[in-house]
Amino acid sequence: MPKVTRIGVTFPPELLKDFDEIIGKMGYESRSKAIQDAVRLYVSDRKWLKETDTIQTGVILMVYDHDAKNLESELTETQHEHSKIITSTLHIHVSERDCLEAIAVKGKASEIHHLSDELTTRRGVKILKTTIVTV
Repeated sequence: MPKVTRIGVTFPPELLKDFDEIIGKMGYESRSKAIQDAVRLYVSDRKWLKETDTIQTGVILMVYDHDAKNLESELTETQHEHSKIITSTLHIHVSERDCLEAIAVKGKASEIHHLSDELTTRRGVKILKTTIVTV
C-alpha cells in the first residue's frame, strides 16, 4: 500500500454537519475516504486547465434564458465556430424560459476552455459548468 500523509483540516460547524449528513446517506464509513474523493474530484475538475495542449474529453453544461435577445443565435454561431471540438449537443427545455444544453466536447484543453469562456460571457447564460474527464 502506498504511503499516506496525515493532515488536519478545519471546517465551519455547519459545513461539517452538512458534509457528515451527506456522506452518511451515501454510505461512507469514514470522513477520510469522503474527503479524499472530494479532493480527487476537485483536482480532476481543475487539472485540465493547466494542460493546454493535451486532448481532453468532457461536457459543458449550460442553463440559459431563451428569451434573452439574440442569445440563441449567438450560442449557435459560437458552437458552429467550435464545431471541430463539439461531438454532440443535447437541448432540454427546463421551464418556460430556461433551457439546458449539454455540449459534449473533445479537443485541446485550450480550445475547450476558450469555448467555455465564450459561452459563459453571453448575456442570458445563467449557469455554465465545464466537466472534463481525466483518467
